[in-house]
Order: sequence, then structure tokens, then C-alpha cells
Amino acid sequence: MEKLKIAIQKSGRLSEKSLDIISEAGINLVNGSRKLISLSSNFPLEILYLRDDDIPQYVADGVADAGIVGENVYMEAGNQLEILERLGFARCRLSLAVPKSTEYNGPVYFAGKKIATSYPNILQSYLTENKIPAEIHVINGSVEIATGIGLADAIFDIVSSGSTLISNGLKEVERVMNSEAVLLASPLMNIKKKEITGEFLFRLRTVLASRNNKYILLNAPNDKLDQIISVLPGMKSPTVLPLAIEGWSSVHSVVNENDFWQVIGKLREYGAEGILVIPIEKMIV
Repeated sequence: MEKLKIAIQKSGRLSEKSLDIISEAGINLVNGSRKLISLSSNFPLEILYLRDDDIPQYVADGVADAGIVGENVYMEAGNQLEILERLGFARCRLSLAVPKSTEYNGPVYFAGKKIATSYPNILQSYLTENKIPAEIHVINGSVEIATGIGLADAIFDIVSSGSTLISNGLKEVERVMNSEAVLLASPLMNIKKKEITGEFLFRLRTVLASRNNKYILLNAPNDKLDQIISVLPGMKSPTVLPLAIEGWSSVHSVVNENDFWQVIGKLREYGAEGILVIPIEKMIV
């Protein structure tokens, strides 16, 4: 039987998050030792556990049909692959940073400077685009110490919270790109594997939709219904049901996580009461 081969990072937070979303999509994996391969007992899928830097090339070569990897790793590798889905986890950014005491006057500062990084290709693209002549010094790991030991004038590295920069006496001055986990597809997949990928994507998207939305129920005075509905579009439109108390209705809807607190504030302003917020296990749109 044809199986879809998906490569993921063999260890670390990206690996755990990848396995979590696959599990939430209803796909059970056996052979949990994760030495190399895990098989699914209820879906035509195999998981290959690889170094994250190797995943784009394995997908490009067709060894893996798809791969979950950080967008920063994909961009650095330079393979021409299709991003099937942005997965919303492992978010970070790639930024330029300089010693905290440096008087920074914009990207022109980097002209003639030495910049340490593990992402020379992304950095070179940025420097070329901005016509900045700078020297790139490639380091694998512990990039943030490069300025402290006199190896470089600045660094270009992944930033999440920024605490690592601060602890090493650095400040972030230019954000070059944002990154998150992405699902890549091989151009060499046959028709059958493309069909399996379509079903896999459908499942992933139901999980992502449920993570990004909340189901809310509230009691609304009928004379404020139009205002309340105006901030609650729902999937198509809110569900409105009459309550036993005359002049009131129960309103059910779905709210995007990014808009949640703004919407809640408006609902309270318009007289909504008894607002209940419920997580969504699966959401098929």
C-alpha cells in the first residue's frame, strides 16, 4: 500500500510540536522509539526522523514526500519547494543584533563590518538587496557570543523572546524575516501520494482552525442584537435562539483568537451577559 513519507526533526521542540499536530489530526503512530521511522496504524503515513538541516534536501530529492521544518531552515537551504501550509508553531524571527553600547544609525552601520551567523545565505540576500558590503563569518552554534569574544562586530541569528541577546549584551536592531514551522511538498510525488497529502492537509487544517478559534455563547438583549451580531460574524453568521425570558436571545458564534479580547470588549459594551468561551476540538470549514 502506498504511504506518504513525512520528514520531521528527530528531536527538540519542533519535533514535539510536529508530533502533537499529527496526533491531533487523528493519526496514531507506532514504533515510538523514533530511531529512524514511525508508522501509522490508521493512516497511510510514515514519519522519518532527520536533522532539520537535511529535511529540505530529502524532500527535494523525493526521499521524503513532505517535510515539517522551520521556514528559516527552508529558506537557508534554497530548495525550490512548495509550502503547502504554515503551521503556526515554532515562531521566531531572524534578526541582526549589535552590542548594546553601539550607537546604531540604520543598516548602513553594517557596511564594512564582520557579521557572524549560521544563516549565511539569508544574510547575504539581505545584504545584497540593501547594497551593504559586509563580511560574513559562518558559525555553527553559539552565534551570540561572537561579538563578546571579538570574532565579529554584529550577529545575525534566530530571536524568540530576545532574552539570549540581552544576556549576551546585545540588542536587536533589524528584523530580516519572520519564521514558523511549514509543511513542504516534494515535486516528485505521484498522483496517489498527492491524494493522501490532500487528506492529510484536510486533517491538519481542521486542527489549525480549531486552535485559532474559540466557540462563544452569550445572552443578548434583543434591542442590541444588531450591534452584537455586527462584531460576531462566525463561520457564516451567528446562531440566534430565543431565551425563555422575553426580550433576550442566546447567541452562538466563533471568534478568531487574534480578535478575541477586542470582540469580548465590544460584546460587554453592547450589553452581552453570561459569556461562555469554549475551546474547539476540531473545526471543519
